[in-house]
Amino acid sequence: MAAEQPASAELAVSTVIFALRADAETELPSLWLPLVRRTREPFEGQWALPGGWLPVDEELGKAAARTLHETTGLTPKYLEQLYSFGAVDRSPGRRVVSVVYWALVQSDEAARAAVGENVQWFPADDLPELAFDHNLIVDYALWRLRTKLEYSRIAHAFLGETFTLAQLREVHEAVLQRPLDPANFRRTIEASKTVIATDEYLAGTPHRPPRLYRFDSTIDPADLGPLGRATPGKAS
Repeated sequence: MAAEQPASAELAVSTVIFALRADAETELPSLWLPLVRRTREPFEGQWALPGGWLPVDEELGKAAARTLHETTGLTPKYLEQLYSFGAVDRSPGRRVVSVVYWALVQSDEAARAAVGENVQWFPADDLPELAFDHNLIVDYALWRLRTKLEYSRIAHAFLGETFTLAQLREVHEAVLQRPLDPANFRRTIEASKTVIATDEYLAGTPHRPPRLYRFDSTIDPADLGPLGRATPGKAS
């Protein structure tokens, strides 16, 4: 008699969405993310990351974008695969492997997100106890974001097409949670060759208007090498 085959793991997708929003007390920008309240067991009533099951006929990246839009109304331009979480006991009663994506959105786009009783924004560094292993997932996403910020143009996802170096520095300070010396920051950014000075200046300032910059569009914010050309669902 043939040995009974073990049950297969189920696949799901989840997304961590970061946005910079002004802190109510300090008015300084800080990282926030939307969470969805679970309406069924397990963990009914607890907050969790947006996500859902992976259909057999849908690409990973498309499934992440779809579930994100269905729950929050967001359609971020930056959506990258973060990691796969598959601890045996991460979901009660069944084996579930979650392919997690992360998204970065600008403040004005975050303001258009669908919020209500079951969808709310939370400060990324001060979360309640989440369902499943989602606290661990957010911690990992924060670590990756703060690490990538040092060597990539990932900050572009938080800014408009043009920006001042002061605005770019504010993004870095908000993500890294520490002040940066303006002169050193300027030298570091200019040496990185990731930004290009434009002939435009920021209007409406009381003093000498600062120059506007843009990111070098030939540099992808997520350099994936051959994977970026070969697969529609990007992996980090």
